[in-house]
Amino acid sequence: MKLTTLLAATTVVFAGQAFADGHVDRTDWPTSFTVGTASQGGTYFAYGSGWANLVAEELGLTGGGEVTGGPMQNMALVHTGEAAFGMTTMGPAAESLAGTNPIAPGLAMDKACAMFPMYQTPFSVTALTSSGITSIADIPAGAKIGFGPAGSTSDTYFPRMMETLGVDFERRNGGWTDLGGQLQDGLLDVIAFAAGVPVPAVSQLEVQTDVNIIEFTEAEQAKILETFPVSQFDIAASTYTTLEADARSVSMWNFSIPNCDLPESFVEAVVDVVMSDNERMLGIHKAARSTVPANWDKNGVLMWHPGAAKWFNENAGASIAADMIYGG
Repeated sequence: MKLTTLLAATTVVFAGQAFADGHVDRTDWPTSFTVGTASQGGTYFAYGSGWANLVAEELGLTGGGEVTGGPMQNMALVHTGEAAFGMTTMGPAAESLAGTNPIAPGLAMDKACAMFPMYQTPFSVTALTSSGITSIADIPAGAKIGFGPAGSTSDTYFPRMMETLGVDFERRNGGWTDLGGQLQDGLLDVIAFAAGVPVPAVSQLEVQTDVNIIEFTEAEQAKILETFPVSQFDIAASTYTTLEADARSVSMWNFSIPNCDLPESFVEAVVDVVMSDNERMLGIHKAARSTVPANWDKNGVLMWHPGAAKWFNENAGASIAADMIYGG
């Protein structure tokens, strides 16, 4: 092991012990906290509840995940302080900062800061095999498409993507578990998912029935990349039993967000718990394979919380500039 790597690892271990053993002034720390996630059956709920419970256990606090409408609502909840923490994708974060969040139009939600990188959210389409839908072009005119909870990343961007690709549809909203049930019962033709993979609702559908996980063509992917704030992404064949090869997609990065006014040492301790042991995070959800310090640079939208910036600059070799740190 290189000396620099060894020193970095040692720093992380000692930092974690200091926070866990209470060798930090906690006088201004909250005794409990909530993490805004999304609907049950989606990746946000499983992932967010998991890291909330991990942090609560490690820091000796009371905390847990809260069902919400997803990234847009999480930005609002964290901005107002109704939730200490939340989770968001970069698109909704940018819209919220610009005052175009539909929950509170005109309000610049600048009290929500960046805390740590989570994972990429791929956009993917699922249909029952019995429907005969194997491509975007196969989706019939007037198809009933479930886009997830109202205000979620999926609901915000996927309808626009479908319109860009020339799909005519009826829009449906709801939690992922509920929409999965509607698809299985024939009440929906398609579900358009934007969630970390594997999506629990899709994995459950695979167990219960035959499904098609539909990828974009190269031309469709190129059109979406040109039009929306997303990146190229392939859903690995190993993600779902249904897939026989990697599926072409696009994705958006997700970040955890704290209220910017939370105590610096508290947020630093939270980041330390999550970032110091990726194996524990992988035990919560496989999407956490990307929840690693090296991905700190995937945030180009939100101001960093001072406690988070301190942790990444001191423990991950990050170079977060002062003008990207809240209050800096």
